[in-house]
Amino acid sequence: MVNIKKLIAVSLLTIFNSAQAAPTNEEIMEMMHELKKELAELRKENQKLKGEVDEVSIATDEAIKSKILLTNKSTFGGYGEMHGNWLDDQKGSADKDEVDFHRFVLFFNHEFSDRLRLVSELELEHSIAGDGQNGEIEVEQAYIEYDLTKNTSVLGGLFLLPLGLLNETHEPNTFYGVERNNVESYIIPSTWWEGGTMLSTNLTEGVNLKLAAHTALEASDSTYSPKTARQKGSQAPAEQFAYTAALKYTAIPGLTIGAGLNYQTDFQNSGSYSSDEAILYEIHTDFSRGPIGLRALYAEWDIEGIGPKLVGADKQYGWFIEPSYKVFNDQLGIFARYSMWDNSAGNNDNADTEYTQTNIGFNWWIDPQVVVKLDYQSQSVGTAIVKELNGLNLGLGYSF
Repeated sequence: MVNIKKLIAVSLLTIFNSAQAAPTNEEIMEMMHELKKELAELRKENQKLKGEVDEVSIATDEAIKSKILLTNKSTFGGYGEMHGNWLDDQKGSADKDEVDFHRFVLFFNHEFSDRLRLVSELELEHSIAGDGQNGEIEVEQAYIEYDLTKNTSVLGGLFLLPLGLLNETHEPNTFYGVERNNVESYIIPSTWWEGGTMLSTNLTEGVNLKLAAHTALEASDSTYSPKTARQKGSQAPAEQFAYTAALKYTAIPGLTIGAGLNYQTDFQNSGSYSSDEAILYEIHTDFSRGPIGLRALYAEWDIEGIGPKLVGADKQYGWFIEPSYKVFNDQLGIFARYSMWDNSAGNNDNADTEYTQTNIGFNWWIDPQVVVKLDYQSQSVGTAIVKELNGLNLGLGYSF
């Protein structure tokens, strides 16, 4: 290592000699060269020492991370959202002016091994659950997943069906608008989970196929609404089963194209509402490039049986398109969504039961995982619909 004391002594001697007699230009140049040489050697020693310290630091970090991965097999997360709705009924007095902590959700996951894991999700809706209360506590996911190969896994338990844009991924910071779009609430009855088993395999890079066999919907009234037919894995009748297939393409960065099919062997699950088999098919896309975004979805039910045909519920369909644009380093997103849905589309000759709705608003991401939302909705409904709601929606959401 460079002799620091020698360097200091040379400098002091130079100063002392300069007090006795002024050095010549040649002597000054020689001293400068000597100092430069000493400084260069000192810099080289410092760089070497820094490299050794960095190597030790990196090795230490990697050792800590490895230790954490070995010891911390359990993880948790969650999300929540509070909504405010100030909506005026254009057809009557069914105005909606309320604030609701809509969802409080916790995820608990555990890895038994590199190939075997538990995934679970517990949700409290509307803040308070119990007799006479508005809310309920639900287990939306609780399944064991096992990796058969690098590209294929199988799971069993309670799981979300791989249909549409929102059913599997619906944290509030991942979509526009305070409320989830109505097509994926009333046609695809999100959030929709069932008990059963599912196989997931990557056919090639960016192409995934999921196949599931699971409990079925059960028509609970003569409207044949998919939303009210969900059994949610609670003592679900299992005389009849249902099957889902979903294909997703993500090979191009910023582009997702998906399609899904759900087959119900008996929409009433051997109940008393005179329905038979039912098929739901949907196609969707999610595109983003720079600040520009676009989401779109189409979904349709075909339900067999005399009961659904009598009320026009044998055909139910809906679609939406949603362009968006982000500004201020992606912290603010402006969007517009046009949606249409009809749960009695087979009966349009006798009654107009169609809904259309336009939403315009913005998402403000205070943090990538914390969002404030504001939008204005305007509905136009058919003559057979008794409620038409226009007004303002305000929301706060987070996930972690």
